[in-house]
Amino acid sequence: MPSATLTTKGQTTIPKQVRDHLGIRSGDRLDFVILADGTVVVKPGTTHVSELKGLLYRKEAKPVSVEDMKKAVRKRAAKRSLPHAR
Repeated sequence: MPSATLTTKGQTTIPKQVRDHLGIRSGDRLDFVILADGTVVVKPGTTHVSELKGLLYRKEAKPVSVEDMKKAVRKRAAKRSLPHAR
């Protein structure tokens, strides 16, 4: 089991085996989750963009054209500019 030592400044080095398992590199953020039983879980705080592929995919969704998107933005902006719309 990998282990590490805490310095007097509260710092530690994550063992290579753990870094490789979590897929983290220098500069990445880590999240610490404290569970009800007192167990602490360490998770990568950053997600690589490639892991987000398909996140918003819905089988029933139809493609929207750029022109339709622009119309929707203009319509929303027009509503926000009206004093009574707020």
